[in-house]
Amino acid sequence: MSFEDEVEARIGVRFKNKATLREAFVHRSYLNENPAQGLESNERLEFLGDAVLSYVVAERLFRDCPNCSEGDLTEWRGHLVKRDSLANFARKIGLGDYLLLGRGEEAAGGRDRPANLAGLFEAIVGAIAIDRGLVQARKFIFTAIGDEILNLKGRPTPIDPKSRLQEVVQARWQRAPVYRTVHEEGPEHRKVFTVEVSVQGQVLASGVGLSKQEAERQAAGRALAGFAAEGEGGGQA
Repeated sequence: MSFEDEVEARIGVRFKNKATLREAFVHRSYLNENPAQGLESNERLEFLGDAVLSYVVAERLFRDCPNCSEGDLTEWRGHLVKRDSLANFARKIGLGDYLLLGRGEEAAGGRDRPANLAGLFEAIVGAIAIDRGLVQARKFIFTAIGDEILNLKGRPTPIDPKSRLQEVVQARWQRAPVYRTVHEEGPEHRKVFTVEVSVQGQVLASGVGLSKQEAERQAAGRALAGFAAEGEGGGQA
């Protein structure tokens, strides 16, 4: 069975253009070591898949939860399309087994790296959208993450760590936390941001994400975990 046949069996989609499917699995580290193959990395497909995912998930939440506020919908969408969630969806299907990686990235554990798996999942969505259309892309998305969407029903909206941290910091210092982007790397459409959160010049924690908002949420969550470890998180909010 060929690479394409195996992948199509995993994702449940037959491609018209097999080259588009293969491109979804090409990590840029692979290109550095195999330039003569004339391949493109999956980053452009990631860009498209990110947009398709955001729309499809937002539409589904909008229809399924007519009484949810804009804030609730935003939180649920953020939970479903965040890097770690997408990486877990990719793991469940076993997509990481087929990533085309450079030797260095492979040796460094890149096949299970959350950023690589999340990007791969997005690239596959983008590839399906290009090759088979939005209807098929939507079908794949709901097959892959449908159980997670169903599990949201009846559960309270996840508490935004930034909101929670603001409550804790204001109770202790009577001022709001400050977020600062300290590093950016990667191509323009796929930047990785590092953000620090501080209060009165004291850095509480840092976070990394594919958007500034995701990095800020991670930093806030880590700051809250630090307060909890010190026994100071819950009692003062």
